[in-house]
Amino acid sequence: MKKLVSTLNISHEDWLKYRKLGIGGSDAGAICGLNSYVTAMQVYQRFMEATGKKARRANCIFYNEENPFMLANVDRLIAGENAGLECKTASPYMADKWKDGEIPMHYQIQCYHYMAVCNTKAWYIAVLIYGKEFKFHKIERDEEVIADLTQIEKDFWERNVLSRVLPDPDGSKAADAVIASYFKKTRPTPIFLPSSFDARLERRQDLISSIDEMEKEKKQIEQELKLYMGKAETAENERFRVSWKPVDSSRVDGNKLKEERPEIFAKYQKTIHSRRFAINAA
Repeated sequence: MKKLVSTLNISHEDWLKYRKLGIGGSDAGAICGLNSYVTAMQVYQRFMEATGKKARRANCIFYNEENPFMLANVDRLIAGENAGLECKTASPYMADKWKDGEIPMHYQIQCYHYMAVCNTKAWYIAVLIYGKEFKFHKIERDEEVIADLTQIEKDFWERNVLSRVLPDPDGSKAADAVIASYFKKTRPTPIFLPSSFDARLERRQDLISSIDEMEKEKKQIEQELKLYMGKAETAENERFRVSWKPVDSSRVDGNKLKEERPEIFAKYQKTIHSRRFAINAA
């Protein structure tokens, strides 16, 4: 594996400078249309206790010799074995993503990225769920997966990063945030809307109608359950548990506050700048 720079005693600013030179493992899942979470470095200790393997810090950023834009700032490397270790934590709500030996896909992609960069035969991934349940898995090198991933990253690097072209949107909230951050400034002059958008806009109208119908059906099912439960707070069988419990919540009455204490309302009021998106028939 090729070392780009040592991370021993490196400043955060310099680390960011090198990190921005290419695609890292945590970027790989996002580029493939998947999600990613924050690494938990402390999990490696539990891994060594459970496996007897020694994991050591790499203390550098690696790069792929054939594709220098592919970088790896890895958690740990396994001593005496051509493999590395990725450490994660997970909340109880994410526990089902790890059940029955499963590994979230974006984490698998991250490990394959590291194998591609570091030229290793395997990568271990360890997870600590809610600080209690510990699991680890070994992901073996798969040349076909690595070749596909490398091509995806190469296309992204050349078509988007080097060309400074935003990738196509994917409908995610993350894409919404990126688009909003790029186009904050506006100009009032209207532009021509090509007829090539007509089919997509018609599809959008169809989707709105379908969503409305599905939302109504969903509400109907919930109403049927509530009618059946009556005053009961819960109902359950072998497959489902339905809960309809009273909940108390406190919120500020903005209208009353504005009316009775306008000076306090004004003090804590803030202006949020955004762009409102709307589509209407011509």
